[in-house]
Amino acid sequence: MTTALRIGVDARELLGAPTGVGRYLGELLTRWTLRPDHQRRVFWLYSPEGLPLTFPRETTRARIIGTGRGTLWEQTHLRRAVAQDQPDVFFAPAYTAPIATDIPLAVTIHDISFVAHPEWFRTGEGLRRRWLTRRAAARARVIFTDSEFSRQELRTHLRADPTRIQVIPPGVTPRTPAGGARSTREPIVLFVGSLFNRRRLPDLIAAFARVATELPDSRLVIVGDDRTWPRQDLPGIAERHGVGARTQFLSYVSDAHLSELYARASVFAFLSEYEGFGLTPLEALAAGVPPVVLDTPVAREVYRDAAIFVAAGDLEATANQLRRFLTDPAAGRDLVSRAPDLLRQYSWEAAADRTLAGIEGIIPR
Repeated sequence: MTTALRIGVDARELLGAPTGVGRYLGELLTRWTLRPDHQRRVFWLYSPEGLPLTFPRETTRARIIGTGRGTLWEQTHLRRAVAQDQPDVFFAPAYTAPIATDIPLAVTIHDISFVAHPEWFRTGEGLRRRWLTRRAAARARVIFTDSEFSRQELRTHLRADPTRIQVIPPGVTPRTPAGGARSTREPIVLFVGSLFNRRRLPDLIAAFARVATELPDSRLVIVGDDRTWPRQDLPGIAERHGVGARTQFLSYVSDAHLSELYARASVFAFLSEYEGFGLTPLEALAAGVPPVVLDTPVAREVYRDAAIFVAAGDLEATANQLRRFLTDPAAGRDLVSRAPDLLRQYSWEAAADRTLAGIEGIIPR
């Protein structure tokens, strides 16, 4: 009988209220642990606390170790546990990994904004992330990333070996509200994603304010944890533009609530100037919401002909597009009609299969 492969996984991103990398890892693990050949492998899930998600016992082992969730936990408790357990391979889904181990390493580096634009990060945080990510990239036998744009960024800024980089786009999770899709939309402009300065929320608020004077029922809903630095007083900016009472900030919402917001919104706005991929405009498309995005190379790569592109700082063009989708229910039909062909390119099943193949491909035979 063949011994099952032991795949170690840094699972701490599943803790708390998972967003971004947590959702990415959860989607992969769900599929890996339910594969028809699941008996071939066991996933050792390392975290400092019990995981909120339940995976099949026959395919997973929970390893609760140490305390804390940050770099100290990663480079001490996690490193020691991995060195002791000696899994066949270790997967780090979030940029960094224990440095001083000899276990074959696979790492996902979703973007390198902290390298390409250090001015967007606090000095200490930026130094830490650059140092650890460079070393993880240098030690990894395979590096996964989400787009061709990010592949080139890894080559340019980290001098990563191109033969070790695999581009595997994430999938898109359909979000259908309870009771099914709505036949009518509300005059809502929706943004979903962590709040970073590079996502130009002040510009979105200013563009919405130009529309709000004409459309008294319109609202702007911004969903995401505020991680701006230097700190932006976004509610204050909304107040100064006269739309404070019509701008709603939600730091986190449940999946059910998020599905409802996608079902109600008339337009999705995502004015980000730097992404490794940018998933939420695709979620909007899957829910039938036309996206307005900043015109960047990665946005052109990911959204193709299924989004409206606006130039950075062009508030008038942004306002015009928001106004069009808010006032004309038919305006977004052409974009939304292109969504099925585009979304077929982004499958969690394909991402899980390709990522697992990449991980197992670095195990010495």
